[in-house]
Amino acid sequence: LAVGWGSGAVAAWAISPGSCELVQSTADCTGRWLSSVPGNLQGDTEELLLDDNTIQVLGNASLLSYHQLRRLSLTKNRLELIEPGTFLSSQSLHMLSLADNLLFTNYSLTAAALSALPALRTLDLAGNHLTEDMVSVLVWNLSSLESLSVARNIIMRLDSSVFTNLTQLLELNLEKNYIFEIDQAFEGLQKLQRLNVAYNYLPCVVEFGLTQLRVLNVSNNIIEWFLALESDDLFQLEVLDLSHNRLLFFPVLPRQSKLHSLLLKDNEMSFYQRLPNGTSLADVTVQFLLIDGNSTNITTVSLWDEICHSNLSSLRLLDMSQNQVWYLPEGFLAQMPSLTHLKLNQNCLEMFHLSEGDPLAMLTELDLSQNRLAELGAEVGTRDILPNLQLFNLSTNRLRALPPGVFTYTRKIATVDLSRNRVDLCPQAAVAGEVESPPCVDIRGVETLTHLSLAGCGLRGLGGQPFQGTSLMHLDLSDNHQALSGDLEWLQDLALTLQVLSLRNTSLSSTAVDFSAFNSLMHLDLSGNSLTTFPTSLCVLKLRSLDLRDNCFPALPPDVTWTPLGNSLREVYLSRNPYNCCTLSWWDALQRVEGLRVPDGQEVTCSYASHTLSPRALPEPVLWSCRWQTADLALLYLVLALPTCLTLLVAFAVVFLMLKQKLLKMVKSQCGVSSPY
Repeated sequence: LAVGWGSGAVAAWAISPGSCELVQSTADCTGRWLSSVPGNLQGDTEELLLDDNTIQVLGNASLLSYHQLRRLSLTKNRLELIEPGTFLSSQSLHMLSLADNLLFTNYSLTAAALSALPALRTLDLAGNHLTEDMVSVLVWNLSSLESLSVARNIIMRLDSSVFTNLTQLLELNLEKNYIFEIDQAFEGLQKLQRLNVAYNYLPCVVEFGLTQLRVLNVSNNIIEWFLALESDDLFQLEVLDLSHNRLLFFPVLPRQSKLHSLLLKDNEMSFYQRLPNGTSLADVTVQFLLIDGNSTNITTVSLWDEICHSNLSSLRLLDMSQNQVWYLPEGFLAQMPSLTHLKLNQNCLEMFHLSEGDPLAMLTELDLSQNRLAELGAEVGTRDILPNLQLFNLSTNRLRALPPGVFTYTRKIATVDLSRNRVDLCPQAAVAGEVESPPCVDIRGVETLTHLSLAGCGLRGLGGQPFQGTSLMHLDLSDNHQALSGDLEWLQDLALTLQVLSLRNTSLSSTAVDFSAFNSLMHLDLSGNSLTTFPTSLCVLKLRSLDLRDNCFPALPPDVTWTPLGNSLREVYLSRNPYNCCTLSWWDALQRVEGLRVPDGQEVTCSYASHTLSPRALPEPVLWSCRWQTADLALLYLVLALPTCLTLLVAFAVVFLMLKQKLLKMVKSQCGVSSPY
């Protein structure tokens, strides 16, 4: 009965135009549990979306009603077969998506159906368990194709027979297959511009000669070397992605190209002209043995000289992060005058030198973080050093100072990250005759600087005016345990501009720290400190975000919601504090504030009699006990004393009435007055 009812429902859906959304010439039938193509949609439908259904077969009559169909998507069905005459009535179809189906089952019949599409431009066959032989059959007669995706299949080896007739192909996606060898598979694709072979098992790329290619993605393979064809022809290559491979050497690139983005992240690359022990290998060459059938070819390369033969004048992005580079060859960066982004983070660099004659005049972002830098060399004079630099990341190195005046001529510097270096900030200018101060970083007067991170630098009791002449908006001082030994007087130069301040884990314990002068502050992080009382100076600020996690608060002020802070606050973090379950009126007040988020609200707990409870659902006995504990003691004593007083009063009245006559006689006898009766 259940099966019969389900089949009836599917059939009803399949014939009902109301089950699909019709918007102009598009019919969206996604996720309708359809087992066949609806036959009574609008005849002028140009786009038909049938994704996420249960269609197994496209029959010869499935699309008879749709002569103007141009785009058809059948992604994520159970499609096993497309009958040869299916598309005879849809000759205008130019986009077809058949991804995530079971086309390997009857691929030869499906190929016959596809061959009847003379105008097909885009075809998606991803995720169909296809081998290279199956792909070859399916696309054999599709000479009009401009974009083809056969990603997520089981292709292992490609040769010249697979894509023979695809003379108009512009884009080819082969990612996430099992390809370990490519033998002249793309030589006939004269118009190919974008090639994606990422997430495969290619061990190397040699004699690369696709001069027409603009974008090549071979990331996430096991490539150990990349050798371009030795030719003076101009390569159209603009983007080369070799990231997440096993490159041992800097790639041997085309001598002439339009390369503007070179991605080499996460390899095993280094330079070997000289070794750390001082040995020079300048005259040593590397030989590559290339075996092709019965022929053997030996290519001799001097890797450090070969780099200079490549024209990299158009390169704008170079990402060499996560490698084993410990030095850069002399003149290496001089070949890249157009470079704007240089990423050398997570390497083994021990020194990096900046000079006035440096060709990196266009550089806007320089990332040297997570290296072993003990020194940043610079020749500071009258000329600009990195005049267009905007972001300078030096975090997690071994620096103790920066060259004096290094920021004097960086006219656009906006973000500097010095976190996790053992650096100190220079205090106010030294007085004449004063003993020379220890090495420090001087950022005073750098007017363009807006973001500065000094997290984990071991700063000690900052004083003077280290931020004089700056307009910092973001300042991170977290993980400096001795930075806040006094007040915040040294931050007063930033009172009008500072918007984001992190004082996380700075051993802050005094509630006397005055934040009231920081009128522009919008985000404040006080987590990981030892605060026991809420700083009252915060109440006058108009913060939007406040982090109070990991402190020692037993409670917060219940009236904080009525202050300017309560009106402006949109996000507050409160967990990991020893709140008292019997003083939670502040919690109830926060819950009533409209628009206020407590992202860690599920983690907030309170303590009661050595038990840890959630303030969102306190047991009734705990609530009653808390009411007694928090009641007004004067009122409690009054309530307890009132019954006793009433009892004594009643007892006195009863005794008086019982002894009234005797008392009157006694009084009369004592006074000597005769009774009127």
